[in-house]
Amino acid sequence: MTDTKNTPLRIAVFGAGRIGGVHARNADAHPAVTLSHLVDPVADAACAALAAETGAQVAGADDVFADDRVDGIVIASSTDSHADLLRRAADAGKAVFCEKPISLDFAQVEEVAEKVQEAGIPAMLGFQRRYDASFRAARDRIASGAAGRLEHLIMQSRDPGPPPAAYVATSGGMFRDTAIHDLDMARFLLDEDIATVYAVGSCLISPELGAAGDIDTLMITLTTRSGRLAQVVNCRRGPMGYDQRLEALCAGEVLFVENRPRTTLRVDTPDGALAPPPENYFIDRFAQAYRDEMDAFASMIAEGTQPLAGMRDGLEAQRLVEAAIVSHETGAAVQISPDWRP
Repeated sequence: MTDTKNTPLRIAVFGAGRIGGVHARNADAHPAVTLSHLVDPVADAACAALAAETGAQVAGADDVFADDRVDGIVIASSTDSHADLLRRAADAGKAVFCEKPISLDFAQVEEVAEKVQEAGIPAMLGFQRRYDASFRAARDRIASGAAGRLEHLIMQSRDPGPPPAAYVATSGGMFRDTAIHDLDMARFLLDEDIATVYAVGSCLISPELGAAGDIDTLMITLTTRSGRLAQVVNCRRGPMGYDQRLEALCAGEVLFVENRPRTTLRVDTPDGALAPPPENYFIDRFAQAYRDEMDAFASMIAEGTQPLAGMRDGLEAQRLVEAAIVSHETGAAVQISPDWRP
């Protein structure tokens, strides 16, 4: 873990909700970081409690960007705030760690990504699965050649239950909020340009999500330039709980990332075996990955270490998302290229 305790980095976190709370607490616990500011447009009791817990100062965005002592910002606020905060970080010359997606508008994603790149500020995107030990071990084994060439990839991501319909309006829905993680992981593991994207989806679980214009069940097939395949399976309901699995068929072996159980206890009885359920949800399942992300952010600022996910990865993952949306709407596979736009 990065440790510059003599000169701690001053970090401001935007957003005091669920994921903002995760990043704020991880920043507060990190030996190289001081959580200096907490910014949230909703000045409620939860924000005040988080500030009191971490010792951060509740502040406004203008205060943060005007403070030369702030080394970097974490953008964990609502998706519709990401693009503007990224622009302001670029103008202020502050390092930035932004949750995905950059924006719900692809043209804005391109514009902001270019601005951040031109500004030259250190920047990383919140694709936490890249920092998970199991997903990284699979990627490293494939990249090293030990597993042989990756030929067929299957990823399953199922939430315990559907979110409120109101969540869809600001989150980006099934494609931009959920599938983007799987599409990013496909890019991470395949390490090759995607040639075609084909998506089918339905609303089978939540009429409320359907009425809000979203779906709750989704399958996406990707084909790379050389013909390798990836299948993404997303669902807003997992009857057994949070379901996060991966299977990578390689030339020499098959790699599996399984669900992580809450405990390792198994109970055997005359009627069979009882196993514990998976970790409750993504906050619990990827708790260590989120801590490792904060360590990567500190290393990026202090030492110039390149993050596992940068602005370009955010842009390219969303390009695949937008292609999947077009495919779902038209019923046809989308031929995609590095300069394809919806």
